[in-house]
Amino acid sequence: MTAQKINFVQELRWRGMLHDIMPETEELLQREIVSAYVGIDPTADSLHVGHLVGVMMLRHLQRAGHKPIALIGGATGMVGDPSGKSDERNLLDERELNRNVACLKAQLAKFLDFDSNAPNAAELVNNYDWFKNFDFLTFLREIGKHLTVNYMMNKDSVKNRLEGGNGISFTEFSYQLLQGYDFYYLYQHKNCKLQMGGSDQWGNIVTGTELIRRKCEGKAFALTCPLITKADGKKFGKTEQGNIWLDPKRTSPYRFYQFWLNTSDDDAAKYIRIFTSLDEAHINDLEQQQAANPHLRPLQKRLAEEVSILVHSRTDYDRAVQVSQILFGNATQESLQNLSEAELLDIFEGVPQYQLSADLLSGDGVELIPLLGEHTRVMSSKGEARKAIDSNSISLNKQKTNDGKQRITRTHLLRDQYLLVQHGKKSYFLLRFA
Repeated sequence: MTAQKINFVQELRWRGMLHDIMPETEELLQREIVSAYVGIDPTADSLHVGHLVGVMMLRHLQRAGHKPIALIGGATGMVGDPSGKSDERNLLDERELNRNVACLKAQLAKFLDFDSNAPNAAELVNNYDWFKNFDFLTFLREIGKHLTVNYMMNKDSVKNRLEGGNGISFTEFSYQLLQGYDFYYLYQHKNCKLQMGGSDQWGNIVTGTELIRRKCEGKAFALTCPLITKADGKKFGKTEQGNIWLDPKRTSPYRFYQFWLNTSDDDAAKYIRIFTSLDEAHINDLEQQQAANPHLRPLQKRLAEEVSILVHSRTDYDRAVQVSQILFGNATQESLQNLSEAELLDIFEGVPQYQLSADLLSGDGVELIPLLGEHTRVMSSKGEARKAIDSNSISLNKQKTNDGKQRITRTHLLRDQYLLVQHGKKSYFLLRFA
């Protein structure tokens, strides 16, 4: 990644990624190469799109010539951060956490340059490395004495939990001390002067700057980005199926691409600033294209392209576009035949599906009209099925048919199991024979 002569704070500001910033932070970043970190708790074996805001902050930081540090919370992940949560987190064991940490390392390498010899090469650290031999009494003596309970109780993350009536355990109450020590450790050992995160992390981050001031009279800095929301008020990154993950085994590249493609106009204008590295002039041009021809959705298409390639690959993006055409474009039987079973089920998830016995296809197979109007409810009756076929509105595997007496055999099946029936332009039905 080539460093550019850009003002990092101004870059965040025009992208809508700046919420709080401590005085003199911008001057520091203009004066020297600054090491800055973002913390990620390894509560799963993959990042999801909610993590991308912090990761993109690190990416923009490196593009501006500064040094990003990605901190994986192998130790703090065992405790749980109360910020933005109303209930206690389920704690993970060490074996599961270690597996998660290894997976996250591989994903972060897609966004940050860890391998160059440049002074701003990214680093990845795991706070378990400095907490594993830190006994409780030493922690109380060396860290706990520097911050009062009153100071810690005044943090919003703590007050909100207490006012919510659920209370907070000492385990989660101590989280801000642990995160504060992370900052102190990196300040001492990595010359890290800046911590970044979401706006809900401001209290924890400031605790770190205060600990650095009290323990070694050092001066550290903080900035946060706004919490990302959707225009309709729903939580960003959540769908009816759950989180949108970066791991293709959890969220397929096709579904990942569709998530970005289906954003609203307002959200697309916001997200393309946050989740891509496109410059301001380019984005302004896309917005003008969107205003002139909103039905063409240039913002959504470019957003989906940029993020899909960044997270997955150009090949995965091209395949996602190709697969999308099968549902929304003029696909052929050949293109359907080329789909894997996983892709086929991914595309047609949510359409009505029927499980049928493969015995129906034995011998000469089953006639089309009773298949549609009797063995399934694709059509309400055999009479309705006959009318639909006669009006040329039924397709099998994307091929029109007007032969109601056509017999369906195994030779018609996709992946030796599936038959795709289409009624009109938009009504799909997936029949599975097993």
